[in-house]
Amino acid sequence: MGIARDVAIIILALESIIIGVLLAVLVIQVIRLVKLLREEVLPILNSTQETVGTVRGTATFMTDHLVQPVVKVSSYAAGARQAVSTLFGRGGRNGRSQA
Repeated sequence: MGIARDVAIIILALESIIIGVLLAVLVIQVIRLVKLLREEVLPILNSTQETVGTVRGTATFMTDHLVQPVVKVSSYAAGARQAVSTLFGRGGRNGRSQA
C-alpha cells in the first residue's frame, strides 16, 4: 500500500510541474498577444479612424458644395415648371393638357 501511495504522490508532483509549466507558457502567450495588439492593431485602428474622419469631411464637403445646390436648383426648376404649366392651363397631374 505504501508503494501505491508513493507512486501516486510522484504522479501528482509531475502533474503539478507540468501544469505549472503550461500555465507559464500560457501567461507568456497572453503577454505576447497584448504586445501584438498594442504594436500592430492600435496603429491600424488609428489609421482607420483618420480615414473615417477624412471620409466624413469629404461627405460633408460634397453635401454642402454639390448636393445641396443641385437639390435647390432642381426644386426651383420643378416649381417653375409647375408654375408655367399652371399659368398656361396645363394643370393636369402628369403635366399633360386635359382635352
